[in-house]
Amino acid sequence: MDIKRAKKEIKDSIEAYLAKDEFGDYMIPQIRQRPILLMGPPGIGKTQVMEQVAKECKVALVAYTITHHTRQSAVGLPFIEKKVYSGKEYSVTEYTMSEIIASIYDKMEETGLKEGILFIDEINCVSETLAPTMLQFLQCKMFGNQKIPEGWIIVAAGNPPEYNKSVRDFDVVTLDRIKKIDVDVNYDVWKEYAYQADIHPAILAYLEIRRDYFYRMETTVDGRVFATARGWEDLSQLLKTYEKLGKKADREVVHQYIQHWKIAKDFANYLELYRKYKKDYGLEKIIEGVYTKDTLERLQYAAFDERLSVVNMLIGRLGTCFKDYFLKDRFVTILYEYLKLLRSNLVVCEARDKYEKLRKEEQMTKQEDHVRKQVLDTLESYEQLTKEEHLDGEAAFERVKELFGNEVAGREELTEHTLAALEHAFDFMEAAFGDSQEMVSFVTELNTNYYSIQFLRENDCDKYYQYNKKLLFDKQQEE
Repeated sequence: MDIKRAKKEIKDSIEAYLAKDEFGDYMIPQIRQRPILLMGPPGIGKTQVMEQVAKECKVALVAYTITHHTRQSAVGLPFIEKKVYSGKEYSVTEYTMSEIIASIYDKMEETGLKEGILFIDEINCVSETLAPTMLQFLQCKMFGNQKIPEGWIIVAAGNPPEYNKSVRDFDVVTLDRIKKIDVDVNYDVWKEYAYQADIHPAILAYLEIRRDYFYRMETTVDGRVFATARGWEDLSQLLKTYEKLGKKADREVVHQYIQHWKIAKDFANYLELYRKYKKDYGLEKIIEGVYTKDTLERLQYAAFDERLSVVNMLIGRLGTCFKDYFLKDRFVTILYEYLKLLRSNLVVCEARDKYEKLRKEEQMTKQEDHVRKQVLDTLESYEQLTKEEHLDGEAAFERVKELFGNEVAGREELTEHTLAALEHAFDFMEAAFGDSQEMVSFVTELNTNYYSIQFLRENDCDKYYQYNKKLLFDKQQEE
């Protein structure tokens, strides 16, 4: 199955494992809560999925790569304890607490969350000395003589033998005690995530043309060469930072992330073309409704790859508008919820406590953290301003309403700007391509991008509905 379906299966399992009956007991007792084993190629996002699941299920997460551990750190160190049996004293070997189990208790103390996920990566690559311990761990949920705390669910991940020479096969006894999920590579599923993760538009445009280069794992005379989802995402972060610093990534830089020389060279060449198209076609002007007849004529005679690149560049630029709107709307919505409590004079304290609680529990994405911090800073600035202007009671409330009105007006202005950009983009698409395959691709991408979906749910765009309706009709006809 693809990683999206695997994520749903893990979420469903965790919700089922943590469900309680009317007596407060887990409906599925811990002994019947099978550890989940994710098996799939490296670099497809198994670890990131676990971070997302933990946040969405509102539980804690402790993650370990087991290959970094020895038997002593996993099981604990031995020490001699004196015990009395039948009136006679004996020396007995005991063990200190496992570093991994200690981390679970540390996490519970740090976050205040008593339920969580213990994620063990590369579980089938353990050393010879640690292998029996890991089998005991999967079968009995124990490290040495210490059990995983109740309410904590084990999820493990590993790579199939074709991707790693040092993997070990699990025996039937172990496999019969786990819930095994096999995960495959799927570009379309990754692309949905990529829009939300703000992957560089050049990468998305390139992979739309070269889908077979999204994930490659090959053995050559020079050794293993590969391109993975993790590599593309890390390269994306570098490209965005390089652009802000005024630097350019060439094929040598790309190859440091995409360790497949042919793909690295091909993408580096495309990156140069992407920059050229962006400049030649005047992308910023297009979303303002400004383009020349020469631009349209040039596209009519351009190769399909170039035409599709322009479409994807347009989607990428609109994606920035959609994301800006999403963040502004989220900010205004959260701010409004707190301002409804303003008359209690505790609004800043509540906002700060809520922010600190979510941060402590590690329940926020980086993006959500930034939005809530902005809300807190804004509330504090309102409080400071009313003090400086010596306002209190109803006068202070009216002043804050006025300031909040400016934020609402800013959101409306951003909404109008984004709608106008979308309308101009449709005008350009109609003039350049008409009702063609490029228009189908354009509308399809709008239906894939997380931020455009959020925007179009709240705001009407006649041309989008016109072409989307036709797209749906064409799909029905095709079926």
